[in-house]
Amino acid sequence: MKKGTAILLGIILFLVVVPGCIGIGSYNRLVQTQETVDEAWSQVENVLQRRYDLIPNLVNTVKGYASHEKELFTEVTKLRSQWGAAKAPEQKLAAANGLESALGRLMVVVERYPDLKANQNFLALQDELAGTENRVAVERRRYNQAVKAYNVNVRRFPSNIIASMTGFEKAETYFEADEGAQAAPQVQF
Repeated sequence: MKKGTAILLGIILFLVVVPGCIGIGSYNRLVQTQETVDEAWSQVENVLQRRYDLIPNLVNTVKGYASHEKELFTEVTKLRSQWGAAKAPEQKLAAANGLESALGRLMVVVERYPDLKANQNFLALQDELAGTENRVAVERRRYNQAVKAYNVNVRRFPSNIIASMTGFEKAETYFEADEGAQAAPQVQF
């Protein structure tokens, strides 16, 4: 009887400990991947803030040469303000994508002004903005990778059970290219 009780106790212990360890491990992976998503989003916000800090200087430099492009300057300013006021990632994504499009149009305007393209201040700002755009692209890619890893973790068995029990949900926010981003802007002289 003692041997049977020990075996039964061992089986019960095994049935409790193993699933418990799997559950704890799954929960910890969910927490880690969620924190990675949050960290990646913070980096995206960081480089976007850098971009938005450069924009007023760039716009003011271009304004001196192309004052009749007021509508575009107003749009860039409005979109920059929208990004600053946005609270949710989806709102920030929409503002960032709109501003990216407006900056593309601003660069097309610049092509019409050879004196502006030769201005050292403008060239330095343009170079700084180009470097920032590269950083934005890198951080967007890292963010998308983090979201993918998190979403896979939320959906994969057995962590999907733990995720549903503890309130982890699939992340919906991915950076995607705007419609029309495939088309190159037209430069007219």
